[in-house]
Amino acid sequence: MKRLKNKIGLIISLFLIFVGFNFSSDIVYLSELVGTVYKTQRTNADITDYKYFENITLSKSTSPQPWPIHKNYNTVPETENLKKIHADLGTVAYLIIKNDSIWYEKYYQGYDKNSYSNSFSMAKSIVSATMGKAIQDGYFESIDDKVNLYLDGYSEGFAKKLTIGDLSSMASGLDWNESYTDIFGVTAKSYISSELNELIKSRAIIEEPGKSFKYYSASTQLLSMAIEKATQNKISNLVQDWFLEPLGFENNSLWQIDGKKNNAIKAYCCFNSNARDFARFGKLYKDFGKWNGTQILDSSFVAKSIKPRFKNSPEYGYGFWLGKINENDFFAMRGILGQYVIVVPERDIIVVRLGQKNLEKNNDRPKDFDVYLTEALKMFDSVTFDYE
Repeated sequence: MKRLKNKIGLIISLFLIFVGFNFSSDIVYLSELVGTVYKTQRTNADITDYKYFENITLSKSTSPQPWPIHKNYNTVPETENLKKIHADLGTVAYLIIKNDSIWYEKYYQGYDKNSYSNSFSMAKSIVSATMGKAIQDGYFESIDDKVNLYLDGYSEGFAKKLTIGDLSSMASGLDWNESYTDIFGVTAKSYISSELNELIKSRAIIEEPGKSFKYYSASTQLLSMAIEKATQNKISNLVQDWFLEPLGFENNSLWQIDGKKNNAIKAYCCFNSNARDFARFGKLYKDFGKWNGTQILDSSFVAKSIKPRFKNSPEYGYGFWLGKINENDFFAMRGILGQYVIVVPERDIIVVRLGQKNLEKNNDRPKDFDVYLTEALKMFDSVTFDYE
């Protein structure tokens, strides 16, 4: 009976898609959407989408660097609040790193330390880091470089003012609707389309860039296009060479592509890795770009990235979410279904959560975000042993 209901639901979904496009000329997208729904048997994104979309593989480091295991590893049980929220929201990985050692670690639903999860928008932080490295290596002069120096079509109107820093800080002025529920909307199209970069370039700059924070996935995708043009290299190659290799990634990573002959990388999302390897970006920024004594990323760029650009939008810097919970300042990478790398620098703590769902937002962040960090801090505060 359950299988029958699922088939009926799928048929209804396909019918609604057809009706929605009855008056649309975008037949290509209609075909791609129907094909995606048929493959995945659903109309929503999921952390396992790497199984259904085309990917490229980024190789693990030639010198993998396993995380040290804290001497008090898993000696403190998770709180009751954590147990409940993990069960309710489908957590697959929960990791706490203290003083650069794994202090607590648990996996669920058959996942383990090597299991893939889609990053979703945590990838935006990785792209912003790549921009910083490209500046450091001389491919860009600064975050104030105009996009029109690298990409055609941005030399008139508001577009001529657009900078790479505007893209990283979500101040692009793009014509975009960041809706995750409208399967006919532009965000859904960007996830499914086989012509991703063409779709992004078709969106006009309709407001003056650099004036206010408006979170658009298209901004990050456009930034990746500028990076690729400036460096004459795929962003996947840059991320592998500049970060995965020196940070000692222990596993290969997958990055979703649009499947066209040009294989445009979905840079705004869809970097598939595991909790331990995702955490490396948190440590890199916590240590202001330094890794094992080597300055991988310019410290002044990191410092700028984890401070608000706009006074009226203190929740975002350059590629990272910012805030305070119970007097603890944090910065974070965030993905739509509750993929988090949360860093509390003053307490030298990194919390990673990967899972299938999150909760609605309270002001500028999902309600579950606070729980994962607050309960981790409670676990520390419940004991008195030495954390070192």
